[in-house]
Amino acid sequence: MTTIRTLIGALLLLGLTAPPVPAAEPAAAADEAGLQTLAHAIRANRRALVSVNLNLDSEQAARFWPLYDRYQAEITAVGDRVVKLLDDYTSKYADLSDEKALQLMTDYLAAEAERLKVRQTYLPEFAKVLPGRTVARFYQIENKMDAVLRYELAATIPVIEGDATPPPAP
Repeated sequence: MTTIRTLIGALLLLGLTAPPVPAAEPAAAADEAGLQTLAHAIRANRRALVSVNLNLDSEQAARFWPLYDRYQAEITAVGDRVVKLLDDYTSKYADLSDEKALQLMTDYLAAEAERLKVRQTYLPEFAKVLPGRTVARFYQIENKMDAVLRYELAATIPVIEGDATPPPAP
């Protein structure tokens, strides 16, 4: 458990030490640069974090890593969809129409459903190559890394102002 905390903490520190952004850029650009740095650090180190924390023997590793690579490719594709949605949102959030806000939420929830579907699809596949406790540990490690990203996202994504127009009368 200490190893996981240490590694997640290191990733968080990597993400918080974003490259300097010129003063002429708005704060949102600085936040975006920090988020991109964190996402890159986690993606680059995700495999290493999983490897260190699963302690697979050579036979398990030979079966696990090809499956893991396919899983990560699918999860990354979903993550890329979410990043595009967030870019769309952050570029328009100040003048976001009700329709656009609902469309973005619909698309975001669809991406989250797809992420869950990928995880559910791969669960029995991972269970074929690893013991159940190791599979559960793998998913826990994945969830912790995702939690770090989500925490950073929550801190950087602007919230829509509350002065929206009221819905039309029925």
